[in-house]
Amino acid sequence: MSTPGRTEAAIPVTPTLLRDWPLPGGGSGKDDRGSVLVIGGARKTPGAALLAGTAALRAGAGRITLAVAASTAVQVAVALPESGVVGLEETDDGAVRGSGVSVLAQELEKAAAVLVGPGLDDMDEAASLLRELLKLDSGTGDTAGRPAVVLDAYALGCLPDLLDELGAWAGRLILTPNITESGVLLGRDVKDLHQDAAEIAERYGAVVSCQGVIAVPAGHGTGDPKDDGGQANGGLWEITTGYGGLGTSGSGDILAGAIAGLRARGISDAQATCWGTHLHAAAGDRLASRLGSLGYLARELADELPALMVELGT
Repeated sequence: MSTPGRTEAAIPVTPTLLRDWPLPGGGSGKDDRGSVLVIGGARKTPGAALLAGTAALRAGAGRITLAVAASTAVQVAVALPESGVVGLEETDDGAVRGSGVSVLAQELEKAAAVLVGPGLDDMDEAASLLRELLKLDSGTGDTAGRPAVVLDAYALGCLPDLLDELGAWAGRLILTPNITESGVLLGRDVKDLHQDAAEIAERYGAVVSCQGVIAVPAGHGTGDPKDDGGQANGGLWEITTGYGGLGTSGSGDILAGAIAGLRARGISDAQATCWGTHLHAAAGDRLASRLGSLGYLARELADELPALMVELGT
């Protein structure tokens, strides 16, 4: 597969393409499939972190840790007993306090992918949280062995103000904005999804998944063994399936969690994002065929992921 330049049409993400771009096997145990750290879950919205963590496990990640507001930690641990849980400092209103994420230093060292955003509900605290994570994750200039960083929801809304501070995450950043969040990242309304997703990718140096369009910035490797070197121009893909029912509460948390879970398994940002975005849409197709195009629940999407991966030969 050749990676297209910015003026070329997006490559359709089809089952055939994904079978030719397979996921790694399960290894000998959970330690071979990577750990995911999800940071989110304010007092009012702990379910978002639960959905993301469930999706990461359903996508094959070996371990999951949920870092959520301390007042919800016990309940979250009971709701998802497969996870580790860390309670974070919170404001009087129950928002996760950004200055309190230093307790996650050891979790960051162990994580293969970090997902920030599901269930955060205070923009100022989200910006503070990202700044603190950047300090913790700055390390050296070498990104080898450091976790991929997936940003969603409120972690996207504050990103324009942090644009000049993202150097520590260069080459390992994934963004999952919806149309509204894409407009915030651009500072204007979205006009052409293909071009605008590509612009976001270049501006933030990140792989982007927005409404079924996946954009990879120039110089960011795809991980595709058949890539002929065109990746220097970036890449653009488009999902070929999915129903309107995907536009339901919590669906974005499932998408971000699936991408993080796949990325933790050791594949590239681009592959994880193409696979995760396809699986999310295909899960919606399955539910639509059984339940109707509207009315299925986001948490039901996660349950479809393992069977879909089997059908795609992984």
